[in-house]
Amino acid sequence: MKKLTILVPAYNEEEVLDQLYDRLKGVMYGLPDYQFEILFVNDGSKDQTLSIIKNLRAKDTRISYVNLSRNFGKEIAMIAGLDYATGDAVIIIDADLQDPPELIPEMIKYWEMGYDDVFAKRRSRAGETWLKKWTSATYYKILQKMTRIPIQENTGDFRLLDRRCVEALKQLRETQRYTKGMFSWIGYNKKEILFDRDPRAAGETKWNYAKLVDLAIEGITSFTTAPLRWSAFFGIIISAFAFAFMIWIIIKTLLFGEPVAGYPSLMTVILFLGGIQLLSLGIIGEYLGRIFNESKHRPLYFVDEYNEEKELNQKPKDQEKTYIHQ
Repeated sequence: MKKLTILVPAYNEEEVLDQLYDRLKGVMYGLPDYQFEILFVNDGSKDQTLSIIKNLRAKDTRISYVNLSRNFGKEIAMIAGLDYATGDAVIIIDADLQDPPELIPEMIKYWEMGYDDVFAKRRSRAGETWLKKWTSATYYKILQKMTRIPIQENTGDFRLLDRRCVEALKQLRETQRYTKGMFSWIGYNKKEILFDRDPRAAGETKWNYAKLVDLAIEGITSFTTAPLRWSAFFGIIISAFAFAFMIWIIIKTLLFGEPVAGYPSLMTVILFLGGIQLLSLGIIGEYLGRIFNESKHRPLYFVDEYNEEKELNQKPKDQEKTYIHQ
């Protein structure tokens, strides 16, 4: 019997966990030919999320949990879940029920047909403002033009990953992660499923615009060096114009003489060039900061508890376990 792990990253989701479990239980009941594991990753929640997960585990032995030592962010929580998942395939789903668990049987169907990465693409996005939809669409268009990797648009983390995709992702240990790009980067045989995204079942979104901008920058700096090339290109163009203007000033002064140039034009040129320089330095700083963070070689996360057992965190979990195909 094949085993499937349903991976659920959770941060302050006490209001939706019971609803999520009820719907997942209904899906699992309709798939008697598979063995299931529901793996919750508690990402340093401040509410009763961990207590609710423990109560659910007491009622259902198919539930496991990883309690991180603090809030590391969803991207890190997902790789922690992949490290601890034991299934032949892993289904990643958010706890807020915007992604319907009822799509899981269809994902499994395509997995059995030979697809390695069955991902859900949003046909519509209920509960989101037009500004968020527009900025998201614009960002993905820009990212797709900047990178050579075919980044998937209107897709989240809701997907089924075959074990070999999971093992590939576990090898990508960078600290500043953009998992949506990693799904595309590893390749393998992919299949798209369309669905209409629901609004949150309860609670509030953890993604404000500041966090979304930070994630967008992570996506750009993780998968393309185009901004660095653009800054160099702009520098060459501006230098060429500045050199031509310098030659023109010299010739004009020698032939006709030249009074002192006006203050407004001088300040305009200085401020423009200063702005370009600061922008270029900022772009270089983003990439330099990534190098600095990666050079520390810190562990991605620490685990406080795994299924009622305190963790020693002596070495990464994926190095401790040898996967046995069931």
